[in-house]
Amino acid sequence: MSTVKIKRLSPHANIPSRQHSYDAGYDVTSIEDLTIPAGKWILVKTGIAVELPEEMEIQVRSRSGLALKHGIFCLNAPGTVDAGYRNEIGVILANFSDKDFLIHRGDRVAQLIFQTPKHPELIEVDDLNDSDRGLGGFGSTGR
Repeated sequence: MSTVKIKRLSPHANIPSRQHSYDAGYDVTSIEDLTIPAGKWILVKTGIAVELPEEMEIQVRSRSGLALKHGIFCLNAPGTVDAGYRNEIGVILANFSDKDFLIHRGDRVAQLIFQTPKHPELIEVDDLNDSDRGLGGFGSTGR
């Protein structure tokens, strides 16, 4: 098992946690009270910084309940926290609803997924092999 070091940058910061032992995501919380105006987006401070092993990244993802019930999504999702990043983790939240949305200090605003990215060798070529899909683009396989 890998170890991730977490530093609290604010007395209001919570260490990310899973609600259930089998959950993939660690919930991260806001350190301040905020309002996301309808149709706008903001940066939510979490008050934490991390030190990841070199082979690890964090993906910052939306919480499904906020998305379904309130139209609140992470922009740039999934956001990426690279192993060399040591600054505060922030969450860009967008309000796709027609009502302002209030965030209270301590509210769970996103989930963190710890991943090991692949680093393949990239080779430039003049041609690619054909596939069943061919050059079909967005929506080419149906609805």
